[in-house]
Amino acid sequence: MKKYKVLNLYACLGGNRYKWNDCEVTAIELDPEAARLYKERFPNDIVIVADAHQYLLDHYKEFDFIWSSPPCPTHSRFQTSMKTIRKMEYPDMKLYQEIIFLDNFYDGKYCVENVIPYYEPLIQGQKRGRHLYWTNFILPNDINERKNPDLAREKDLINSLSQFHDYDFRKYKGKQSVQKMARNLVDYEAGLTIFNVARGIYEKPKTNQLQLL
Repeated sequence: MKKYKVLNLYACLGGNRYKWNDCEVTAIELDPEAARLYKERFPNDIVIVADAHQYLLDHYKEFDFIWSSPPCPTHSRFQTSMKTIRKMEYPDMKLYQEIIFLDNFYDGKYCVENVIPYYEPLIQGQKRGRHLYWTNFILPNDINERKNPDLAREKDLINSLSQFHDYDFRKYKGKQSVQKMARNLVDYEAGLTIFNVARGIYEKPKTNQLQLL
């Protein structure tokens, strides 16, 4: 049987990918240290250190499903709260370039994920939790996203996020902050739900109903 081929762009440490099964994944990550740890975590995946934005343009036809999580800092609502104490940047339009490109030229299923921005989104996405998802399929209202300890402002945030994502972020010795790496990962339960919906194998969880006697 032909393997379901997946392109995982801006792969970081593979939070979205953690529970994906029965697929062949090619992960693209520009940070060599993050790519090394991703390969350690998912030894069967193909891991390429490259510019994800350009790789998408060059290879999109080779895959059945594409997940993209472009960098979010320039879109985050954190920008406005820090505007008096940090150097401002333009929103990175690569996000919308990829959405427009995939929507018009890609024949498979795709998901582009990012934060809810501080401005009105230029292209409307599907809001789930703290994120927006742009897909060419309908997401369920509940994507099984768990409560992120980051929202609780834990004192030992790295330890809390390590437990939450089932990964020790202290392994990372690259140029980015460990906290940034830990906070950037997509909840793997949400990643699994979206992946299964894209493949057409998602089953809505059964809810227990109380019967009045």
